[in-house]
Amino acid sequence: MAKNVFQVHGVDGKGKTVLRKRLARKAVPPFFANLTPCLIGMKAQGSSNYWARELIKLGHEVRLMSPQFVKPYLKRSKNDQNDAEAICEVAGRPDMRFVPLKTIEQQDVQTLH
Repeated sequence: MAKNVFQVHGVDGKGKTVLRKRLARKAVPPFFANLTPCLIGMKAQGSSNYWARELIKLGHEVRLMSPQFVKPYLKRSKNDQNDAEAICEVAGRPDMRFVPLKTIEQQDVQTLH
C-alpha cells in the first residue's frame, strides 16, 4: 500500500470482472470519489489504515485482511494485478476474518510500543 502505483480489480454481484485499472497515487482519491459507494478490500499492511480511513470518508465500506489469508487465493504468480484479484475474492468471502481498522490514535500508541 505504500506504493506509487495501485492496482484496482472490481467485480459485480455475480463475481464477474468489470474493472481492472492501474492508478497513480495521486489518482486514487478522485477515482474512488467518482465511484458509487462499494465494498473495498485491502491487505492490512503499510499505509492501508490511512487509505481505508480516506475511502470510508468517501462513503465506501472497507475491509482489511491479513496477507496470509490472501496468499491461498492467488491463481498465478504474484504480481500487483493477480494480488488485486485475490484480494477481491477474499473480501467477498462471508466467513473470512478481517482486521479491524485502526484510528490515528491507535496507530500513534502502536508506534510508541
